Amino acid sequence: MDNSGLRENGAGTTGKPTVCFLGPVASYTHQATLDTFSEEKFDLIPVETIKDIFTTTQSGRADYGVVPFENSSNGSVVFTLDQFADRAAAFPDLSVCAEVYLDVHHCLLGRSQPRSPSSSSSALPLKAPLLHDVSHVRRVYSHPQAFGQCVQFLRGSLRGVETIDVSSTSRAAELARADASGESAAVSSAAAAQLLNLDVLARNIEDRDDNTTRFFVLRRGGTNNDSGNEPEWLEERRRQRRAAAAAATPSPEEDEDAPREGTAEDEPKAPAYSHAKSLASFTVPHRHPGALADVLDCFRRARLNLTSISSRPSLAAPFRYVFFVEFEGHRADDPEGRVRRVLEDVARVASTSRWLGSWESMR
Repeated sequence: MDNSGLRENGAGTTGKPTVCFLGPVASYTHQATLDTFSEEKFDLIPVETIKDIFTTTQSGRADYGVVPFENSSNGSVVFTLDQFADRAAAFPDLSVCAEVYLDVHHCLLGRSQPRSPSSSSSALPLKAPLLHDVSHVRRVYSHPQAFGQCVQFLRGSLRGVETIDVSSTSRAAELARADASGESAAVSSAAAAQLLNLDVLARNIEDRDDNTTRFFVLRRGGTNNDSGNEPEWLEERRRQRRAAAAAATPSPEEDEDAPREGTAEDEPKAPAYSHAKSLASFTVPHRHPGALADVLDCFRRARLNLTSISSRPSLAAPFRYVFFVEFEGHRADDPEGRVRRVLEDVARVASTSRWLGSWESMR
């Protein structure tokens, strides 16, 4: 891992707070980082792997870390979930403090060559027509998540071409550039093409037009910080989001679907809970019937909406799992004590449990 630009206390070489992200520069994680952290106020430092982001932030060499968490069409980023599982207890002080959504539009990058007389177009209808001939391409580099988001294009235009997993889409672009033969290509971003002077062989090759990736911002020391004394950038982010949500909410007189007095829908949804999310992990006794249901029932009793549930192998024994749940509510903004109670209840019912962060919901 390249630690250039990092100091032991988390300050960069300029003395500004440091944010690490999955590099190299021009990765989608870099773009999400730029959407959240101004380069005027923060030093942005690329690292090589998702694990490096966790390690660098936990060590204090970076104040924040930005990691990809899930994609709207290809699901959870398992490399990130594996670090949140923290099987070796290497990241006890890390928690999520913010989320970032990024619309992701992939390109096939490489070196264009004159069209081969023997080349033929795909027999399959293509969402993203080729801008250049790709008959010379023998291998394509990218992150596994990106490949999973471009299945139709790869099957239609590059059937039989070798796909090679690498640490990030921007690293894939670097490898394509390094191949002077032009036989290598990359599923990467338009920003990487511009930075590395690569040709865009095809544009918008993702399977779905609404392809979106959600990223988490990690910080150290947030696990016991319920005081509400948040950094300026995070408070400003919260104010902007809540102002936008308030402006978009119709008044009861305007909202035809608003519950009417005296109906079963009388109980309002507390804004403090619907405007925020939390993440927790837990394990349960594998052979105890209903053990998972008992944990999930804690959220029903607390009237906290579960927004997702996923799992990864715990590695404690074969086919044992760590479960992750996201739910509405914020541990530091909990006027009715629902989040506190549910975390206490889960701790009693589960074999192990851990709160992994709370943040302002951006959607």
